[in-house]
Amino acid sequence: MSYFITGTDTGAGKTLVSCALLRAFAAQGKRAVGFKPVAAGCDAHDHNEDALLLRAAGNVQAAYGQINPYCFAHAIAPHLAARHAGVRIEFGRIMTSYRELAAQADTVIVEGVGGFCVPLNDRQTGADLAVQFGLPVILVVGMRLGCLNHALLTLRAIREYPLECAGWVANGLDETMPALQENIDALRERIDAPLLGIIPRMRAPEASAAARYLDVKLLERESSHE
Repeated sequence: MSYFITGTDTGAGKTLVSCALLRAFAAQGKRAVGFKPVAAGCDAHDHNEDALLLRAAGNVQAAYGQINPYCFAHAIAPHLAARHAGVRIEFGRIMTSYRELAAQADTVIVEGVGGFCVPLNDRQTGADLAVQFGLPVILVVGMRLGCLNHALLTLRAIREYPLECAGWVANGLDETMPALQENIDALRERIDAPLLGIIPRMRAPEASAAARYLDVKLLERESSHE
């Protein structure tokens, strides 16, 4: 039960949902670990905040370099951040780290970078990386104006590769969003995958609190139907 987490765009809430899923699976007694293959924006210790949150949310002890094999200083598109660092993102290195983590865990939550189709090098994108993993995809929809178009286009891309969309999460970003429930209903009518939960807008987002809004048992039911 490992999953690739993607979002409608940067800032949709992939890290919050990834950490919440880790907490939820750990609460079920599973060995759960997060994986952030590529991160753009790191501190003086070459650590990325999102990757550190993933590391803390899991219950498997893993080295930072295993959880985040590529970390770049500049918080820009990953292929540009890599170019500035004089590095090419290689899928082989990413998959080696993934296999090491998978050998230690029951569940690996792989958090993508940016949106689904963001470039990672001169030829490959985040979608190509998702195909490399071959894992079911969980789509995080950042609930704000414009999310319907972003969500449905991302879903179309997931299916065209083709990959399985195992479920989606509505993550509240704008507490003043007009017709919030109607937008969620519109997506439920159009996304043929379970809604795993609706996370309300949190002033101080925290994984344990967000986990209470997710029903990971829906993922088990979905896989049992295949």
